[in-house]
Amino acid sequence: MRRSAIVLVAVCGLVLAGCQSVSGLRGETSQQKARQAAEVHTELGQQYLQRGDLQTALQKLLLAEKYDDSYAPEHTVLGVLYERIKDYPKAEREYKRAYALEPTKGDVNNNLGAFLCRMGKVDEALPYFKRAVADPFYHTPDAAFTNAGTCLLKVGRLQPALTEFQRALALNPKNPDALYQTAVILHKQGDDFHARAFVQRFDALGLASPDVLKLGYEVETKLGDQEAARSYARRLRDQFPDSEQARSLPSGSSP
Repeated sequence: MRRSAIVLVAVCGLVLAGCQSVSGLRGETSQQKARQAAEVHTELGQQYLQRGDLQTALQKLLLAEKYDDSYAPEHTVLGVLYERIKDYPKAEREYKRAYALEPTKGDVNNNLGAFLCRMGKVDEALPYFKRAVADPFYHTPDAAFTNAGTCLLKVGRLQPALTEFQRALALNPKNPDALYQTAVILHKQGDDFHARAFVQRFDALGLASPDVLKLGYEVETKLGDQEAARSYARRLRDQFPDSEQARSLPSGSSP
């Protein structure tokens, strides 16, 4: 249902409003000026990346690196960019460079762990999620717990994954990915009564998706509530008529 969460650091907020121009710095050392320049170009690179202008984003990020190679966020954003263009060796190099520079930062550890998990390196990835949640200043530890659970699911470790999703939900009861994945695991384990509750909690967020609607249909079918099952099927066909999940519904599953 999801890609593991990547946290991109907003360096200066809006560049024009929140950052000084390099030429306008006064009374700063050369090292401070270089860091300011790296911050500005990293923020610009991130903005171009979000717009889909990957070539310009790369130019800005490489310029940031030229100014100050020790600025960790530029390496994180470079990692995201290289991953997007499927240059995975360079992406791993950049995520690991960010980690080497800030080994205790929660978002840096989470990003590296999530990347390694996407590459199928589950055992290598898991310790980084533990380091992420150990950072007392990390604002979204539920994301790291959720990523750890998703990573464990890749290798079929359902119960440890469920524990990670429960930890995520203890911190953020509205974490949609943890709600969905918890429902998936409970459904696989035959506990559809409790799976129903997590599908309903997800549904209450107003974030309908074909995966969740199909899961809701399957859960209610197992529980024997045909009216609820038909409701999920109808919503799936109405909202996502071209989805694989809608096409997989048996004929006659909704009025």
